[in-house]
Amino acid sequence: MVFIRNAFKNTFLFFFTLLISCGSGTKTSSQTNPEGKMPIINQKNIISESQKQDSLDILEPIVVGANQTELYLPLLKDKKVAIVGNQTSVIFKFPNLGPLLQTEGVTPTALEQYTHLVDSLLSRNVNIQKVFAPEHGFRGKADAGELVADEKDIKTGLPIISLHGKNKKPSTEALSDIEIVVFDIQDVGARFYTYISTLHYVMQACAENNIPLLILDRPNPNGHYIDGPTLEPEHASFLGMHPIPLVHGMTIGEYAKMVNGEGWLGDGLKCEVKIIPIQNYTHQTHYSLSIRPSPNLPNDTSINLYPSLGFFEGTTINAGRGTEMQFQIFGSPDFPIDQYDFAYTPQPNFGSKYPKHKGEVCYGKDLRKTERLHGINLQWMLDAYRNSKNKEGFFNTKSFTIHAGTQKLQQQIEQGYTAREIKKTWIKDLENFKKIRAQYLLYN
Repeated sequence: MVFIRNAFKNTFLFFFTLLISCGSGTKTSSQTNPEGKMPIINQKNIISESQKQDSLDILEPIVVGANQTELYLPLLKDKKVAIVGNQTSVIFKFPNLGPLLQTEGVTPTALEQYTHLVDSLLSRNVNIQKVFAPEHGFRGKADAGELVADEKDIKTGLPIISLHGKNKKPSTEALSDIEIVVFDIQDVGARFYTYISTLHYVMQACAENNIPLLILDRPNPNGHYIDGPTLEPEHASFLGMHPIPLVHGMTIGEYAKMVNGEGWLGDGLKCEVKIIPIQNYTHQTHYSLSIRPSPNLPNDTSINLYPSLGFFEGTTINAGRGTEMQFQIFGSPDFPIDQYDFAYTPQPNFGSKYPKHKGEVCYGKDLRKTERLHGINLQWMLDAYRNSKNKEGFFNTKSFTIHAGTQKLQQQIEQGYTAREIKKTWIKDLENFKKIRAQYLLYN
C-alpha cells in the first residue's frame, strides 16, 4: 500500500487529472495497447525523499499474469481456446495507481476501468470456443453453494459451461474441440474457498485429455501467512480436497505446481501447465482487490477476516451474510446483549438469498476496524461458543468438520481448549506443509 501525505495530495491529484485528461480519448481495446502494458508514472518530482521506498511500489507495480499479453498471446494463436474464468478475469488499465488513491479517499473511477479477459482476447481474434465458470458463475452473482446452470453469455454469445452444477469437472465432450485451456481466477488463499478445487478438476480433465493448461497468475491477498488445521483425507470434499492447512499461502500458479508435484490428480496423472507469473510480487506484498472475488467478500477487510470467520459457516452464527458487512461482523439472537453490543438484522440480498437468522435481530461484534490479521483468530469462535445459550445446537457438525477439515477442532472447542492450546496441535502439520510448499514457490 502506498501512502501519500496530505502535503502532496493536491499536487498528485493535479498530476493524475492531467494524466487522465491526456489519455481521455484512449480506448481499452487491443489497438491502443497491443502488448497489454500499463503506464508507469514517475513520481520523483512529487514525492519526498522520505517516501522513496513507498514510491518504488508505484515505479514497480504488481503486474498480474493477465496483463502480460505479450507472453501468452503467441501461445493462443491459431488455437481453439477455452477460458476458466469469472468476473475477476480482467486486464487492468492502471493497477499501479489504485492503492495510492484509495489511501487518499478518492474514488478513482478512471483507474478502476478494466477489460475482461474474454473481451480482450476476442478483440485480438483469439478463437475462444467456450467458457467454464466456477462457483458463483461467470459473472459472480450466484450464492455460495448455489448450483449454477449452463448458459449462453449475453454479451459475447459464448457458451458458458458451469463447473458448479451437475458437473464440477469439464467433460471429455466439452473439451473435444479445445486445444488449450486458460485459467484466470482471483483466489483468496483459504482452503474452503472452492476455486482451488475447481483448479484441481480442470487440471485433472486437461491431463486426461492431453490438453495444456495456461495459468495467468494473480496475487494471494492472504499469502502473507500459513495457518490453520490441516485437512484429514477422510474429510475431503469440494470445500477441501488436499491435505493442506486452511490458509496455505500460495498463489493459484504455485498451487497448481504442488497439485502436480504431489500427485494429487491421481492415477499418475500430470497436467501440462504453463504459468504466466506475477511481476513485482512477494508473499508479503499487500495486494488490494478492486473486484469482489465472490458476492460475500466485498472488500479487503472481509477477505482478510474470511479464514477466521469462515468457521462460523458450520455453526448457527451469522457471519454477516444478508448484510453489506459480510465476513466483517458476526452475531446471533442467542448472544447476551451486554457482551455483544452490535445489533443487525440479516435480510436477503445480493449473494445471500437465505441468510441465517433472516429477519431476526442478531447481537454480535463489528470487526470492520480490526487490524490486518497475520494468522487465524480463534478467540472469536471460542468466545461465541462459550457465550451461546444453545451449546448443544451451536455446531452443525457435518458442515463444521468439512470447513475445518477435521473433527478435532470442534472437540477441542467443546472441551474448553484455549486458542494457544489448539494452535499448538497444528504446529507439526504446519511445519511439514511448509517444507512441501517451499518446493513449489514462484515468489519470495
